[in-house]
Amino acid sequence: MELNRLYRVAGTAGLACALLLAVNAARRSGALPENDLTHAVAPFAALFGLFALSGLYLWQRAEAGVLGCVGYGLNAAGLAGAFAIEYTLHFVFRYLDGGVVDGLVGGATGTAFRATALVLIAGTVLFGVSSWRARRLPAAAIALYVVGMVPGSLRNAVPEPVYLGGLLVAAVGVGWLGWTLIGRSAAVQRGPALSH
Repeated sequence: MELNRLYRVAGTAGLACALLLAVNAARRSGALPENDLTHAVAPFAALFGLFALSGLYLWQRAEAGVLGCVGYGLNAAGLAGAFAIEYTLHFVFRYLDGGVVDGLVGGATGTAFRATALVLIAGTVLFGVSSWRARRLPAAAIALYVVGMVPGSLRNAVPEPVYLGGLLVAAVGVGWLGWTLIGRSAAVQRGPALSH
């Protein structure tokens, strides 16, 4: 696959991630119903985000340098962990007794969830800083992504409105970044894309 097509796919994944983040926030707030469909699509926001992040990193990898590589690695690991957590919440915990869930979250499972959140936050911040320094993506979109993902990573550690607001802010940032990647990839020819 040539890189400009990969960028378009990654940008489209960013738009899908943004939509699903908004759907997740709407479901959690009660604006959308809790049903099998809204639970089934919930984990895929993180998965689409992982694809979008990979395209964004490739777009600016030369300018982002070592910091960008480290930020991308941590951010990707955090998103992969978030997918696993969301999958567990919507396809496992949902069918367990509340006491069992409390026991799991109170032990090593909860520790793993918190560690994943910290990795995601660290990766988001480092990726954001490296992206800002690389200056290949809109600074405001990067800021929205970072500002939204920090509380959006802290599901039970911040008040619900802060968490949901973070998801919505991150959705705007990710959608903007995805749209930017689609638009810029259309202007890239195969030769310059490979040299970047």
